[in-house]
Amino acid sequence: MTVKFLELPDFTLEGGATLRPARLAYQTYGSLAPDRSNAILYPTAYADTHVNNEWLIGPGRALDTDRYFVIVPNMFGNGLSSSPSNTPAPYDAAHFPRLSIRDNVNAQHRLVTGEFGIERLQLVLGWSMGAAQTYQWAVSHPDMVARALPFCGSPRTSQHNIVFLMGLRAALTADARFDGGAYERPPVTGLRAFARVYAGWGFSQAFYWQERWRELGFSSLEDFVANWWEATFLAHDANDLLAMLGAWEHADVGVTPGHGGKLESALGSIRARLLAVPAEKDLYFPPEDEQWAGTHIPGGEVRVIPGVWGHLAGRGANPADNAFIERAIHDLLADPAA
Repeated sequence: MTVKFLELPDFTLEGGATLRPARLAYQTYGSLAPDRSNAILYPTAYADTHVNNEWLIGPGRALDTDRYFVIVPNMFGNGLSSSPSNTPAPYDAAHFPRLSIRDNVNAQHRLVTGEFGIERLQLVLGWSMGAAQTYQWAVSHPDMVARALPFCGSPRTSQHNIVFLMGLRAALTADARFDGGAYERPPVTGLRAFARVYAGWGFSQAFYWQERWRELGFSSLEDFVANWWEATFLAHDANDLLAMLGAWEHADVGVTPGHGGKLESALGSIRARLLAVPAEKDLYFPPEDEQWAGTHIPGGEVRVIPGVWGHLAGRGANPADNAFIERAIHDLLADPAA
């Protein structure tokens, strides 16, 4: 399917810069009901596009397109929506303005309400940075979100997570070819270093101890790191990666207007039936964080994905984890209390 675009004239970001216009790339699946009552929003994760979300979408899947109209907006910075790599001067490349999670949600709100006339979403869900957008939707638009299912994510980026992101940024920008973001050719050395830092965090220690990468078809640890991790990030523009990284680093629903920087206040304002699904051994979104957050969300529930796949339990690569997530979605959509 050809990706769709919504142009947003004079779209002002939280940091004060205005994109003229901003472009929001998105894809839809299924058909919108005449009364617009069957819509689901499924934002993308870090360095992903709408294609990476499709493992949950389709007839008979958890996001059943015979019943639901699924909208997948691409996050700013991912190379399809407005990004350093596709924005003309003066906001090209390293000059691209700082992004936030709320910038993404604000654009998505205009898509949902303006383009489709939807007043209420049956479900908002997302993995990783998609989970951060899910939490932000539930806080920014509490009357619009009936159900929310963030998986392998959090409402605020923790300090430990920020340390991970600092390492990624340092690895990428240390490449002399990066040149402050003004590179003429991709900073391949930095991108490879970025990928190898990421490799130590995306899966758990037990995943590596058990050599579970063999289940993905790799013959050795080096084969896995080179042909999974490096291959993934070498396909991305370095400035795009850093733009998304900045939004991740500063994610915090507590600084939503009206909550005075207090995370507990923001979580307490959520009216959606919210089911958080963290992974047991996620190294930067550990279950304990979501269990704490759940105590501040009225009616909040947490179900932990068991197993050793860590953060990548939410990526659609492991059948057992996929089944757990699909069951959680099915149960939440079937809940009449939402």
